[in-house]
Amino acid sequence: MYLSSIDPKQPFQAPYQPAINDVVSFLTSGLGENLHSIYLYGSVARKTAIAGQSNLDVIILTHQSFAENKTALLNSIKWRFQKSYPFITEINFKCALVSDVVSLESIFSWGFQLRHCAVCIYGEDLAECFGDYEPSWEIAKHWNMDVEDWVAVYRNRIARADKEADLIKAQKIIAKKLLRASYSLVMYRDKNWFDDPTVCGQQFLRYHPEKQVEIERLGILLSGRSIAKRSVIGILDGFGDWLVKQYKKTEFRIG
Repeated sequence: MYLSSIDPKQPFQAPYQPAINDVVSFLTSGLGENLHSIYLYGSVARKTAIAGQSNLDVIILTHQSFAENKTALLNSIKWRFQKSYPFITEINFKCALVSDVVSLESIFSWGFQLRHCAVCIYGEDLAECFGDYEPSWEIAKHWNMDVEDWVAVYRNRIARADKEADLIKAQKIIAKKLLRASYSLVMYRDKNWFDDPTVCGQQFLRYHPEKQVEIERLGILLSGRSIAKRSVIGILDGFGDWLVKQYKKTEFRIG
């Protein structure tokens, strides 16, 4: 069973199209001939974005490194977006060289992301270089075997947060990661792929119904409700630790 891809012919949500046009304009102007292609991933790419809640996630592929002006260019774009598109919570960039993307080592990273999780909005679509993927443990572990590091980093970030806005932002990010990692744990059995974190949690419960309470609590964190630090850390210490151990067990069994 092959995984589905995002339909590139389906139009983007109307409020986001001007922002997408500006991204292309800014990057083509700032990078010139060094720019190879631009892609969107995340909720805007899937046409499920919610104004005031969703980020604009962008992939930039270039022929050569642009490290010398990368920070200035991307920060300039972010500043303009804050002024022109306040309903977009944040604009995120991933940058890579074309040579790295098309390498054999990138099959389960860039290859999978471009083929099944992104939409090309400018330039040559490198997704066409990769065939359709089947659900597998190789994909799952590549995208979420780092869950132990995420839990450690965000546990520390949440413990140190002294502003409610910073706490809520951190808890939403780690809740999204844990929900997606939960589904990745069972995707090779479920034979599918979901990006929406809420759907990931629901599908995961088909295989681990005993984790109903934990998934519900992650949903609360994802909603942006203000939760006491000790409660958030308790979820990370409990469910996060369980998930890390399950990944290690599955990797030992499957390899």
